[in-house]
Amino acid sequence: MPAHKFIDRWRDSAAAERANYALFLSELCDYLEVPRPDPAVADATRNNYVFERPVTFRHPTGLSSPGFIDLYKRGCFVLEAKQGSPAPEPSLLFEIPHRRGTATRDTPGWDQAMLRARNQAEQYAKALPANEGWPPFLIVVDVGYSIELFADFSGTGKAYVPFPDSLTHRIRLEHLALQLVRDRLRAIWLDPLSLDPSRISARVTRDVAGHLAALARSLEQDYPPETVTPFLMRCIFTCFAEDIHLLPPHSFSHLLASLREDLPNFQPMVESLWRTMDTGGHSPILRKVILRFNGGLFESVEALPLNRQQFEILALAAAAEWKDVEPA
Repeated sequence: MPAHKFIDRWRDSAAAERANYALFLSELCDYLEVPRPDPAVADATRNNYVFERPVTFRHPTGLSSPGFIDLYKRGCFVLEAKQGSPAPEPSLLFEIPHRRGTATRDTPGWDQAMLRARNQAEQYAKALPANEGWPPFLIVVDVGYSIELFADFSGTGKAYVPFPDSLTHRIRLEHLALQLVRDRLRAIWLDPLSLDPSRISARVTRDVAGHLAALARSLEQDYPPETVTPFLMRCIFTCFAEDIHLLPPHSFSHLLASLREDLPNFQPMVESLWRTMDTGGHSPILRKVILRFNGGLFESVEALPLNRQQFEILALAAAAEWKDVEPA
């Protein structure tokens, strides 16, 4: 289903959780190109990907009570669905009857309702049979409006935190048009552990270390290690500073791209950038005002001239997600 059709179809839905949630989630699966949930069977232990998965809550008193997970996928997630409503249209004559559903969206009451839904999802995860383990994700959905993600990759269920962070864990309906968002949700459905930051960090670090080792071996054929090492350290720090926005986003990557067919200017332009990083101020290379990086790393700004192969190795390394690289 094209993005605009899916988004437009669900944009106006509100205040009817029971009527809408299963249909919305089924169509979301189609949109993400992942399988729809399976039909439930009488043997609950075989219901590994179903709507309304039954669980049993054990209370400290020794009593138990039943519960039902809105959507469950073993080894992937517990999903709790709600549906709020927009604020009513103002009227000067009389109050128009208004179904609020879970809560009026984007109000403090709605935020509290979403938090309660998150806690409810965690209780459902806790009630799962021990042999099924803790799912890595909790998902809270306001049907047709938002999807919130919480993750715990430890397998202990003790630290479900907003994923990927507290600023971007809430996905609005219109954000589903973004490929990055769709890829993230597909991974949660199909291979949630691939999103584990520790695994990503290990993979990225291996890739970057391989590139830099190849570049170091190549440079040390022509220059002593005591010259190569500080040059590579400055390159590494510049890549990292770009990715955590101490430098303007993509600035070093774009600089390297502009030099791909102009290799003789690599050395003087990078040295000019590093000179400005040492003092702070306006960089004629980046055409931006940049911070001052103290600590002595850029007291020397010597850059080494690179041949085509060496430059391409550095460009590959610079293209990595340096925020995911283990510094050691």
